[in-house]
Amino acid sequence: MEASSLEQRALKIPQERVNGWEERSPFCCGCPLERENLQLRCERGYWQEMHRKAVEREGKGNEEIQQLRARIIYLQQQLYGRKSEKGKQGEQASAAKSAIGKPKRGRGHPKGMPGHARRSYDHLPVVEEVYELSAQQRHCPRCGAAVVEFPGTEDSETLEIEVQAHRRRIRRRRYRPTCRCGKLPGIITAPGPSRLVAKSRLGTSVWTELLVEKYLYQRPIARLLESWKTHGVDLAPGTVGDGLKGLAALFEPLRQAIQEKSRQETWWHADETTWRVFQIPEGKATHRWYLWVFVSPSTVLYVLAPGRSAQVVEEHLGQAKNGVLCVDRYSAYKKFAKDKPGVALAFCWTHQRRDFLKVGGSWPDLEDWAMGWVQRIGRVFHGNHRRLSHPRDSEEFLQADGQLRTALDEMEQLREQELQQPRMDSECIAVLKSLKNHWEGLKVFVDHPEIPMDNSEAERRMRGPALGRKNYYGSVSIWSGQFTATLFSLFQTLLKWHINPRAWLREYLNACAHHGGRPPQDIRPFLPWEMTEEQRKRLSVPRVRGDPPG
Repeated sequence: MEASSLEQRALKIPQERVNGWEERSPFCCGCPLERENLQLRCERGYWQEMHRKAVEREGKGNEEIQQLRARIIYLQQQLYGRKSEKGKQGEQASAAKSAIGKPKRGRGHPKGMPGHARRSYDHLPVVEEVYELSAQQRHCPRCGAAVVEFPGTEDSETLEIEVQAHRRRIRRRRYRPTCRCGKLPGIITAPGPSRLVAKSRLGTSVWTELLVEKYLYQRPIARLLESWKTHGVDLAPGTVGDGLKGLAALFEPLRQAIQEKSRQETWWHADETTWRVFQIPEGKATHRWYLWVFVSPSTVLYVLAPGRSAQVVEEHLGQAKNGVLCVDRYSAYKKFAKDKPGVALAFCWTHQRRDFLKVGGSWPDLEDWAMGWVQRIGRVFHGNHRRLSHPRDSEEFLQADGQLRTALDEMEQLREQELQQPRMDSECIAVLKSLKNHWEGLKVFVDHPEIPMDNSEAERRMRGPALGRKNYYGSVSIWSGQFTATLFSLFQTLLKWHINPRAWLREYLNACAHHGGRPPQDIRPFLPWEMTEEQRKRLSVPRVRGDPPG
């Protein structure tokens, strides 16, 4: 070997290492061959170390590339793909086939099954229109002979909707007394109709439409007023805003009644979402507030809070000693239930299913493993539906209940087996650990069949507020936000009892008008759980033309 190459390679090795080896080696005699051998041995160790580090860097780089690719796939799925609950047709068909033992039926009406009855509109008023032949059409075009009228008519119906604004011209008769005793004043005027807002030209029907359109159908007030201009009604936004602020006190007793009824229930759904309030109070730096929803068997309550902590749940359900709270895996609910042994958290299976779908959609190598777990969860959903289709304590119910518990036990055993596998992927381990940590909450529905397996009820109740958040961005002030939460609670509670919000609201606002623009002294007749069956049936029918105006 040439001396120059040896010198160049030796420059790459610290001289201290070579000198140290010479001092420690009992065989080093200082000859050129010994020194060259020693230098080669030093080089070998140096380059082995460099190779190990390069392999380690390459492994970390490949892992990072896989993570980024999975992230890209996930974001593409979120932006362009189907919703996670829908999946692909093939996956749905295979999951359905394995779950119930037969292929999924196609779309459309199944053969051999009775069809849906035609919808009846007999409750609507009828405006008759009679069509006759003209004088020329009543003669035969060939011979000129006349046609005579045949008994009966050929009838058909067409639905029409006419929206028309009108003015109620109120004429109050005046009277002059004829006696001279002085008991009566000079001129007596007949009393007029009750007004919801004193000295306001807007009647009860106007406020009813405003409240329903804004807080039930999420139409912005500005867009609604522009729509009314096409009907010839041009209202000032300031007039509407001041009127809504005055109406807020009318619904406060109803909000308190819904809140108290919700606290008396034994199980609830809960969820939260962001809501913007464009008035910053002292101690808060942003416009971000949170709209919470608590759905019970009888009520739907929305709570607007400046934060997302467990304090909101504590303020509403802090007095509850027993019950079941159906939630997602947000830590605030866990903190709330930590010090309440009588309150159990029922975690949502849909959220757990999304974890497996996310893994399968982001990591192609893990798709088969993830979809296997998705199918197992689907079989649990199917088993629970089959169990609930039979009466409690019946033989069919007990048989389906046993099969459901067996499926959950098998799922638990498989989870533990996969967690103990030495070469399990880290993404799979993370999902399985989450399944294990929430397992007790996921099994609450087994011993409590009345509790749903998912938290979809609360998420569905958030669709309206989410639409309103997109349409009008939130609330201008704190009072407006609180009023919004109150009306959300009222309308969704009415819909839960299948009560027509327009019919109920018109009746309630008329009662407030008769009471001098204040809430009625007794609001129990307007609470759905206090109504008689006849009252609920009457308010479930839409109001039609011919009813007395408000």
